[in-house]
Amino acid sequence: MQFRTERDPLGEFEVPADAYYGIQTARAVENFRISDLRAPADLIVATVLIKRAAVEANLALERIDARVARAIVQACDEIRSGALRDQFVVDVYQAGAGTSHNMNTNEVIANRAAEMLGGPRGTYTKVHPNDHVNMSQSTNDVFPTATRLALLLDHAPLVNSARLLQAALEGKSREFAKILKVGRTHLQDAVPITLGEVFGGYAACIERGADDVHAASEQLMELNLGATAVGTGLNAASDYAEVAITYLGSYTTLPLRRAKNLFRVTQSMGDVAAYSGAMRRLSIELGKIASDLRLLSMGPRAGLSEIALPAVQPGSSIMPGKVNPSVPEMVNQVCYQVMGCDLTVAMAAEAGQLELNVMMPVIAWNALHSSRILREAMTALRVKTVEGITADAERARELLDRSTAVATALSPHIGYAATAEIAKESVRTGKSIRAIAKERGVLTDAELDALLAPERMT
Repeated sequence: MQFRTERDPLGEFEVPADAYYGIQTARAVENFRISDLRAPADLIVATVLIKRAAVEANLALERIDARVARAIVQACDEIRSGALRDQFVVDVYQAGAGTSHNMNTNEVIANRAAEMLGGPRGTYTKVHPNDHVNMSQSTNDVFPTATRLALLLDHAPLVNSARLLQAALEGKSREFAKILKVGRTHLQDAVPITLGEVFGGYAACIERGADDVHAASEQLMELNLGATAVGTGLNAASDYAEVAITYLGSYTTLPLRRAKNLFRVTQSMGDVAAYSGAMRRLSIELGKIASDLRLLSMGPRAGLSEIALPAVQPGSSIMPGKVNPSVPEMVNQVCYQVMGCDLTVAMAAEAGQLELNVMMPVIAWNALHSSRILREAMTALRVKTVEGITADAERARELLDRSTAVATALSPHIGYAATAEIAKESVRTGKSIRAIAKERGVLTDAELDALLAPERMT
C-alpha cells in the first residue's frame, strides 16, 4: 500500500495515498481498533446533509468562496447518493462526542471537493476540512443534530412497518371473529374469548406502541445546529442557525426547528433517550405477541395448536418433518436486543457531564441499530407469519368444551363457592360444567343453556 504523509497539531502521520479521509481519521483508525462496526448509513447521510446545509448557509451569508462552496455541495451530494461510503472508516467505539466521525466526514468532503477543483488529496490548500467544511460548526452541535436527524430519517419507515403489522393483525381479527376458544390467565383456563378478540388486542398493542414512537419523534425535531462549542454559538454568524436549519428542512421535508434552549440540547441526550424508550415499549409489545404466537401454535399434536404458522424452513437437523416458529423466535431475539440497546442509551445519556455528553457515539449507534432491526423484524413477522396464519376452529372449540372456562358465568347466579365446587368436579371427573350443574339441579335446563353458551360470553 502506498501512503502520503499529512500533518496536524500532533505531528506527522501516514495516510493511505488513495484515501479520501485524512490524518485525523487515520489516527482514529489506529487508536480505535475495537469492533469493526462502522457508522450506520443514516448517520453518514445525516452528517453530510448538515455539512451541505452549513456551507449553503455560509454562502448565503457571504462567508465562503462560491467555488469552494459549490464543490463542497457537489461532494455532499455524491456521498448522499451512495458514493465514498467505504471512506467512513472510524469504529463506532471512538473518542467521546463523535469528533472522529465529524472529522472523518469533514476530511472526505474536503478531499473530494478539492479534487473537483483540481487539487490533490491531502493538501487542503483549496478546501480545508476545518476552515471550509466545518465552518460555523463544532462536533458539539454537529453530532447531536446528526443523531436526531438520522433517527428521523428512519422514523417514517419504522412507524410504517408498525402500521402495516397492525393492519395485518386487524385483518386476522376480522377473519377469526367467530372462532371461539379458551381465554387464559396465568397459563390456566379462564373464560371464553374469540380468536378475533385476541388478534384485535394484538393490533391495538402495536398501534399504541407506534403512537408512542411517533409522539417521541417530535422532540427530535428540535436542533442545536449553530450552537457550536458548548451551546454558545461561538464562531457562527448570528443568523447562521436559522438559515442552516431552513436548508436542512428543505432537504428532508421535516419540520425541523432551532432548539428553544441551545444549552439543553447540547448538554442532554434526553430526547434521544425518550425516543429509544418508545422503541423499547414497541419492542415489548411486539415481543409479547411473538411469544403468544409461539404458544398458540405449539404442537401440532401435543400442544395447544389453535393456530398454524406458515412454515418458512425445516425445524430440525435430526427430526424430519419438524417445523419451528422460526420468525417469531427471531422477533423475540430482536426485541431483547432493542431492550439492551435502550439500556445502553439510557446509561450513556445519564453519563453526560457539565456542558456536553461525550457518550454520543454509542448512543447514536444503539438507537439507530434498534430502529433498523425493529423495523425489519416487524416487516418479517407481518409478511412471513401473520399474513399466513390459519386457525383450527375445531381444535379451539374442543379445548374450550373440555375446559372449565364457562363456569364463571354461573357464579352470579349460584355463588362463587358452589361454582368452584362444580369446576373442581369437572376437572376431577372430566365431565362438562353443564352436565355437573344439571346433575346438581342448581338451575333449569333453559337457564343453563342461556348462561353456558360461550358465544354469549364474548
